Amino acid sequence: MIPASDADRVRVRAPGKVNLFLEVGAVMPDGYHELATAFQAVSLYEDVWATASDDFTIEVTGSVDTSGVPLDDRNLALRAARLLARKTGQAGGVHLHVRKGVPVAGGMGGGSADAAAALVACDALWGTELTNAQLHQLAARLGADVPFSLHGGTAVGTGRGDELSAALARGRFEWVFATDADGLSTPDVYTELDAHRERRRTDIAPAPTQPLVDPDVLHALRAGDPVRLAACLRNDLQAAALNLRPELSEVLELGESAGALAGIVSGSGPTVAFLCEDPEAALDVRVALAALGRDAFHAHGPVPGARLLPA
Repeated sequence: MIPASDADRVRVRAPGKVNLFLEVGAVMPDGYHELATAFQAVSLYEDVWATASDDFTIEVTGSVDTSGVPLDDRNLALRAARLLARKTGQAGGVHLHVRKGVPVAGGMGGGSADAAAALVACDALWGTELTNAQLHQLAARLGADVPFSLHGGTAVGTGRGDELSAALARGRFEWVFATDADGLSTPDVYTELDAHRERRRTDIAPAPTQPLVDPDVLHALRAGDPVRLAACLRNDLQAAALNLRPELSEVLELGESAGALAGIVSGSGPTVAFLCEDPEAALDVRVALAALGRDAFHAHGPVPGARLLPA
């Protein structure tokens, strides 16, 4: 249970994520795809301050470009606050200040982290004292990645990615993320995946009817072995993202040639994640990417999910 706060301002931090493995099933009648994924929360963070207010408002700042972030009810954090208020009968509103540290529209779950942080912050601010299970249910209504932003750590996601089970990960995994100024629309990437599979249905395997996470991924995580994990990184959305943004292939080649164990498009992209053997190798990769004008961030995982911090 999230403890209530007596303060009139609450701060919550939630992490971005990387999909270590993502197998995408065929499109279902509801338009969604069944997924099997392994998430890891990483040390790029969204901070959300919630302040008591008569209305629901939001402001967004950050260390990354925030120009594309909506400031109306399209914003997941604002929708999360309104959803919690309706669920609990809260009469007042809230002002949310979001400070973003996760690349926007980059396949790293920054908007989902905002929503998770807003749920936790408003629950504490209003003293509504929902259980973790109740918060998870609300999170799943907001988006498939929002429950993991609450959970953090490392987890396997099934269904739409919102049915979670914890996965043991020993040690610390080093990542470098190469971002792109132009985001990719997640629905566009899934549409391209379906089209790509249709175009190549004679020479690629059909979409799995029951997606599963490769057991080798879980073994590598339990062993804390980045070399072993690098050998089984997989993202079914990568081919679609590369079709839409062919220049990402060059980024993948550059990072791997600079010493990364492996590179992978993060989620629906366009951010590219590079798994590195140690912090020194991560620094080499980040410097090589920066030298060619790519914004690159070094982070590690796993880290905790959404949590209260001193305001």
